[in-house]
Amino acid sequence: MTEVTVRTRNGRYPVLIGTGLLQGLPKLLTEHVDADRFAIISDSNVAPLYGEELLEATRAIGLETLLFTFPAGEAFKTRKTWSILTDDLLEAGFGRDSCVVAVGGGVTTDLAGFVAATFLRGVPVVQVPTSYLAMIDASVGGKTGVDAKAGKNLVGAFHPPALVVADPQSLVTLPKRERAEGLVEAFKHGAILDEAYFEQLNETVGALLDANTKMSEEAVCRSVELKAAVVSEDELESGYRQILNFGHTLGHALEAASNYRLGHGKAVALGMVLEAELGERLGVTDSGTREHLEVSLQRLLGPTSETLNPAESIQFLASDKKARAGKPRVVLLKKIGQVDPGDGWSHELPEQILEEVFAAVLRAP
Repeated sequence: MTEVTVRTRNGRYPVLIGTGLLQGLPKLLTEHVDADRFAIISDSNVAPLYGEELLEATRAIGLETLLFTFPAGEAFKTRKTWSILTDDLLEAGFGRDSCVVAVGGGVTTDLAGFVAATFLRGVPVVQVPTSYLAMIDASVGGKTGVDAKAGKNLVGAFHPPALVVADPQSLVTLPKRERAEGLVEAFKHGAILDEAYFEQLNETVGALLDANTKMSEEAVCRSVELKAAVVSEDELESGYRQILNFGHTLGHALEAASNYRLGHGKAVALGMVLEAELGERLGVTDSGTREHLEVSLQRLLGPTSETLNPAESIQFLASDKKARAGKPRVVLLKKIGQVDPGDGWSHELPEQILEEVFAAVLRAP
């Protein structure tokens, strides 16, 4: 087992990574969380695989636990689902002595984390990610939230978990396409912070897609180490943490423009390619970076192009939560493994060449 510590304004929390950790989760809850009742939140896909088993295991050692489920999919990461879950917790008599246990992928960790952040003005949350996306990214860092009509993750809160438990063995039950989409975040970590890690991912991508336990654990550990270092330095994203948004400003716009038909990983992959293209055109990013990124991501996902209307995608940038004075900003690479510092670790989006950049990557319908 590997333990990575994330520092916060008010303390720290551990991220535990290791094969077989799910079996010992009930004991870990008693060791790391001071709570009298536990609310497991999981989606309709993951609850039968891990939620119900955890419910039985926690009750077997005397913990008072209930399981709450919601329909799987990004389309249900909404204020409506949040409202249903919080009402269910209230009706079940949960109080401030409770703890939310989020079991699932990125949608679940975001949504359940937001439930915990807002329920009775905040109760602890334990994140139990079961996908690459959630292990590598969504469960670490304290960001929680839901989507809105205007875009992705626009309603939320910073709410650091009490504990994160990542068991790479759970990746075996994940569809291969979802493994690929989640690994995009690992490639992002390499692209912004660690060129050697980026190339290692290229070399081991086949084993990672097959959920090879040893390779998966190593990749999750390295990504969590990289993200933890960034989050520990800038928890509330006032500066340096913005580098983790590489690919996400344009990627979230694509995701929203597709009405979430486009998976998060594919959208972020396209966003990284678009932002590398933009950086090269502006003379910020080394020539050839876009091509290297694109080839790497194609090994993972297949063709990095998509049929979307560039103008519709650009419209969603207006509501991007990282905008300053109403103007969207993007993170640009200097080269693979290094971000250009720009103005506070991001650059104002040059609207005059934006349509050209989108047209270079997207296929118009």
